[in-house]
Amino acid sequence: MGRAFEFRKARKMKRWSAMSKAFTRIGKDIVMAVKEGGPDPASNSRLRAVIQNAKAVNMPKDNVERAIKKASDKSQGDYKEVIFEGYAPHGIAVLVETATDNNTRTVANVRSYFNKCDGSLGTSGSVVFMFDHTCNFRINGDGLDPEEIELEFIDFGAEEVFADEDGILIYAPFESFGAIQSELENREIDILSSGFERIPQVTKPLTTEQAADVEKLLEKLEEDDDVQNVYHTMEESTE
Repeated sequence: MGRAFEFRKARKMKRWSAMSKAFTRIGKDIVMAVKEGGPDPASNSRLRAVIQNAKAVNMPKDNVERAIKKASDKSQGDYKEVIFEGYAPHGIAVLVETATDNNTRTVANVRSYFNKCDGSLGTSGSVVFMFDHTCNFRINGDGLDPEEIELEFIDFGAEEVFADEDGILIYAPFESFGAIQSELENREIDILSSGFERIPQVTKPLTTEQAADVEKLLEKLEEDDDVQNVYHTMEESTE
């Protein structure tokens, strides 16, 4: 198995927080998707993907429909995607993806988390190069062979395919998202969820005490409503 498999295994059940936070994230994704491509999922591939993800976290259909309607209102403000880069204690690189309607607030909050936890907020480009930007799809694996899927989707950018108890996962470079999504839909393969992740190229092992220092910062970041995802180079247990 490759890095994507190990990354997924280590993060499973650890980084996706409470259901209410998941709904908040999905709600912002809906707003950004509607603002970008309109409220009709049939003609908006990004919105289709977000709706699939809403189903995957059991977000009620009424919530999804309300979010789409709200996002279609011209008075609804937009969210801007902003990335923050920095270092946690013990030389651990941290990359924070946010979706914010108030950049001043978000910058102040993120900077305060780094400062309070003995980290340092860096400049743009200071750590992003340490992560591979990937896309992923979870598909219904019934009747499908992961090895065959991998062979058939290599031409569309797939780099790693593996199965778990929840289906088959396809990992590819960020740029391959559209091509793979279109081909899965053309083949009428059921997409359960999809998204993007940043996989660290190299991870650093820490002692239990050192890891606890880093976790303090990660927890503060992940609790912030403006934060969508947090990635880091600390080696995580796959047990």
